Amino acid sequence: MHFSTIATLAAAALPLTTAYWTGFNVGANNNDGSCKSTADWETAFNKLAGLPQHITSVRVYAASDCNTLANAVPAALATGVQLLVGIWAEDSTHYTNEKNALQAAINAHGSDWIIAISVGSEDLYRGDTSASTLAQQIYDVRGMVRAMGVEQQVGHVDTWTAWVDNANTEVIQASDFIGLDSYPYFQSAAIADASNTFWQSMTATRNQVNAVSPGKWVWVTETGWPVSGPNYGAAVASVQNAQTYWRSVACACFQQVHVFWYAYQDYSASPSFGVFGSNGNAIYDLYGC
Repeated sequence: MHFSTIATLAAAALPLTTAYWTGFNVGANNNDGSCKSTADWETAFNKLAGLPQHITSVRVYAASDCNTLANAVPAALATGVQLLVGIWAEDSTHYTNEKNALQAAINAHGSDWIIAISVGSEDLYRGDTSASTLAQQIYDVRGMVRAMGVEQQVGHVDTWTAWVDNANTEVIQASDFIGLDSYPYFQSAAIADASNTFWQSMTATRNQVNAVSPGKWVWVTETGWPVSGPNYGAAVASVQNAQTYWRSVACACFQQVHVFWYAYQDYSASPSFGVFGSNGNAIYDLYGC
């Protein structure tokens, strides 16, 4: 986590002497498609801790898939990392498996490793569920972990367009925090306009949240710029543009909001947003902030 001197009360999971979580998204699969072992998770966590910002906060997308928590939590405990935990909300069997995996991890390791819990990811954007169904799942998971003595916040992650949709206000009301995914690249923004485009999405989301459930924090759970891949209108994927976006958006975010950058490593993907390449080294200079 990156420490700030801004005098702001942190979220419930944070000590009052600190300000903002600064983290990365890390997938449970290696680039060859295999599932990360505990050793693979440790490698990823150590790479992130070695960045100038000494990243020790990580978002994972699921609990049971690829044995995410069973493998990642021991690695987190060994390296001093804490996790924003994802619970996959679609299909009842999968959802049950996710809750069981979270419960097992808490029973085995306590809860100090948890930053917060996200129930679902971009489900509203994809149209996979209704707001009322998702809200009930958030209440369900919160009730489960509260019964286990876990007090960390429980919320949801989705695109800014989903959050500003008035059809989804039940999810805002149900969530302790609002996880925002924002990609100016996919909005066809030129790199010169990317920072403004990002902050417009943040402002629109904050305004909606404050209108529906004042005081809840909006976290940036995904943003980034690809180092390679197709162009989207004026948006060009390149190493130079990824570094520009990092310096203009990440550096500002670190001082004023909880943020989980996308992504640690995904060099087999197109577009590829990963900061670390196939050689295990950072692709661009991260010393800008």
